[in-house]
Amino acid sequence: MAFDALEDLVHLLTSLPGIGQRSAYRIAFHLIRQDSYQVQSLSDALIQLKEKIRFCNNCGGLCETELCSICSDDSRNTELLCIVEEPQDIFAIEKTGEFDGMYHVLMGAISPLDGIGPDDLRIRELRETLENRGIKEIFIATNPTLEGDATASYISEIFSEKGILFSRISHGLQTGGSIEFADRSTLARSIRNRQKL
Repeated sequence: MAFDALEDLVHLLTSLPGIGQRSAYRIAFHLIRQDSYQVQSLSDALIQLKEKIRFCNNCGGLCETELCSICSDDSRNTELLCIVEEPQDIFAIEKTGEFDGMYHVLMGAISPLDGIGPDDLRIRELRETLENRGIKEIFIATNPTLEGDATASYISEIFSEKGILFSRISHGLQTGGSIEFADRSTLARSIRNRQKL
C-alpha cells in the first residue's frame, strides 16, 4: 500500500538534519491526524521563516533586516571577534551571558572528506572584517571536532601575521559534540576558560 503524498512528505522530512525514515513516518502520521488548521499553520510558519529571516550582511548571523541586533548594538566590544561555524552557535553562546563581542559565521567547517575547503567558507569576508576593523582578539568557537579543530588551526595560521591575539574555546565541551547542543553552564565555562592559540 503506497500513497504518493505520504511518500513525498517522508522524502522531504528525511532531508532535514537528524530525521531518519522512521522519524519522518512518525511526523507524517502525526500530521495526518491533525486538523487542517494546525497543518496550515505549520505550513504558513515555514513560509514566513523563509521569507522573513535572512543572514546579516555583516556577521552572517540571522536577522530580519540588513544587520542583526548584535551588529547594531553599540555597547558590544568591537575589538573582540568570535568565529563560529553556524548561525545557531551564536544563540548558544549568547545564552551564556559570557561574551560581549562581535561574531563572524563561517557557514561550516573545513572538511576535505565532504569536499569542503576554505574557499567554501566565509574566509574572504573574515579577511575584510579584519582589514576594516580594529580587532584585537579572535575567539575561535568552532565545534570540538576534527573539522572544527582543522578550521581553527587554519584561521590562526593565515591571520597570524596581523598581530591579533587568538583564543580557542576550552574543551570543556565534549569532543565530537556541537556547541549548539551544549548545556549553558558547560558552554559558559568553556568561554571563560578559552585558551590562547
